[in-house]
Amino acid sequence: MRMQNKRLILGVTGGVAAYKAAELARLLTQAGVHVQTVMTQSACQFIGAATFQSLTGNQVYTDLWQTNAAQNMAHINLSRQADMLVIAPASADFIAKIANGLADDLLSTLCLARDCPLIIAPSMNRQMWENPATQRNIVRVKQDGIKAVGPVSGVQACGETGMGRMLEASELFEIIQTELFSTEQLQGLNVLITAGPTYEAIDAVRGITNLSSGKMGYAIARAAVEAGAKVSLVSGPTCLAVPIVEKFIRVVSAQEMLQAVQSEVDRSDIFISVAAVADYRVANASSHKLKRSNSKFTLELVPNTDILQTVASLPEPPFCVGFAAETENLEENAQLKRSSKNIPLLVANLAQQAIGADASELILIDVTGKHVLPRAAKIEQARHLIDHIGSMYRKFHFRKPHTHDKN
Repeated sequence: MRMQNKRLILGVTGGVAAYKAAELARLLTQAGVHVQTVMTQSACQFIGAATFQSLTGNQVYTDLWQTNAAQNMAHINLSRQADMLVIAPASADFIAKIANGLADDLLSTLCLARDCPLIIAPSMNRQMWENPATQRNIVRVKQDGIKAVGPVSGVQACGETGMGRMLEASELFEIIQTELFSTEQLQGLNVLITAGPTYEAIDAVRGITNLSSGKMGYAIARAAVEAGAKVSLVSGPTCLAVPIVEKFIRVVSAQEMLQAVQSEVDRSDIFISVAAVADYRVANASSHKLKRSNSKFTLELVPNTDILQTVASLPEPPFCVGFAAETENLEENAQLKRSSKNIPLLVANLAQQAIGADASELILIDVTGKHVLPRAAKIEQARHLIDHIGSMYRKFHFRKPHTHDKN
């Protein structure tokens, strides 16, 4: 597994969201990470150390003066072995400590003595979060190179609603993975990706679509973020959690997807067309539900604009990558598609083996020939694909990278 042999310190401070830290510990351990938990005394009032010991299989540290630590220097030894330190939840009090360099317990001392990256996940009441003192402290920790993720708005334990909720464990897990495996392969580049199916309405409740789970496109978006790119993801309807990207644009129809791509493509260096876009739409879709009858019913279909072809035909196109899901004659059809669209790289797979699955086999077809990626998890395939795209882009260097748009 990719995360095996990684070592992470999970710091838990006092807050109701400590239960999410237990789920995060489970996800990390399940992925092969060696998790060492360090808890403040306040954290122990919300959740027991035995919980983390059971989930991680490792001793839990709660006291700066634990005598079973090597040479009684846990604050030094623990951080020297770690690839990352994550504080979740990070209370207002603890954020104030690290913002001002205080070190009066094991966890705050670890933060000062560390030589690894530090991520904090703030969690607190909305008024505590909005307090000017907390906002000053957040600015300071970021200036010191500490990554703060969240909080988000929602219903809080006190019954109020507002900013202050800690991110969910699954979201933190994704962020940690991205940070642990970040590279500079696509650093400084803007990447535009389409994913999922499109849905073409027949009437108010019926439509036609292509089979697509969106898993491959979302995995590629995540891998591109890991590679340092600024990613804009245009997605048709899926049941997937929104990945951590610069911009996420949700669409339904092929026309909406085309419009979203056209709005983003001018500032994109790389365009990866993964979406299963419907080739046709209904000519005269009804805004009301059509009533059933025993008579034959004929639909008039008109072709949708080919989004990949449109982008590849621009006077100064980005580096274009297409996808071909075939049911037969995979390589022959893929080669024809790459040639007809005049794109540098096409990714081919068998639809019956890939759609909805968590793993797939890919064939990358470019000017040098074909490159087979044996069946593997889609996130691993996405990382291999991004490596290949990065190598090709740097080699051909179609145009200078765009300045990132902050809007």
